[in-house]
Amino acid sequence: MSSSIATLRSEPTARSTSWSRRKAASSSCGARQAGREAVGGSCYIRALVGFLRRHPVLTALFVLFLAVVGVVTATGVAVWRAAHTDEARRVEHADVIAVLGAAQYNGRPSPTLQGRLEQAELLFHEGFSTRVLVLGGGRPGDRTTEAQSGKDWLVGQGLPSDAVFAEPEGSTTFESLEAAANFMRLRGLHSAFLVSDPWHNLRIRRMARDLGIQAYVSATWHSAAKSQWKRLDGYSRETVGYLAYRILGR
Repeated sequence: MSSSIATLRSEPTARSTSWSRRKAASSSCGARQAGREAVGGSCYIRALVGFLRRHPVLTALFVLFLAVVGVVTATGVAVWRAAHTDEARRVEHADVIAVLGAAQYNGRPSPTLQGRLEQAELLFHEGFSTRVLVLGGGRPGDRTTEAQSGKDWLVGQGLPSDAVFAEPEGSTTFESLEAAANFMRLRGLHSAFLVSDPWHNLRIRRMARDLGIQAYVSATWHSAAKSQWKRLDGYSRETVGYLAYRILGR
């Protein structure tokens, strides 16, 4: 009985002692900080380490979040840098100029497609290649394809008809580039300038190189969105698109 009473009496003392130690440690950290003795915030570091050890799941989720933010940010920067890269400034010649397709209206190129065609026309006249390959299929109900309407427009601008080719296969960027790779392989061609909107540069160059094309980018800003918000939307979509391609391979 006496031992039980002693135990009961000792418990508050033990709790009081533990609380006193924590208080003393806290006061010590505060005192050292006030006196600039806690170099590098060691007390806060120990507190943070203790928190992380007590909450491993929360810690793992936070680390994962930081990793995702880091990857997305790095990819966005890469998309922006590629958009502002014109490899025609350092590469003098390629086997073909490949124009990525865009909408057409009953054979008339949309402003986006026309801007790309104008860039291809400029590269052709400046001697960067002797061939232009226009890519892009059609939608159900269309009387022609993006590729054919692009070829017709270029020939109408004075390019030789035997120097302009249409490859009307594919309903996605990857499928169009697959068609371009097959076209080039059959003719023993290896290198290409890719013409599209600037924010597409990183993704289409990666796709083309994965398909065996020695690819360079020379985008047009004439067909690009004029407002900053639309350009930001383009960069954002391409950041997601590039990551999706690297993960899914399409």
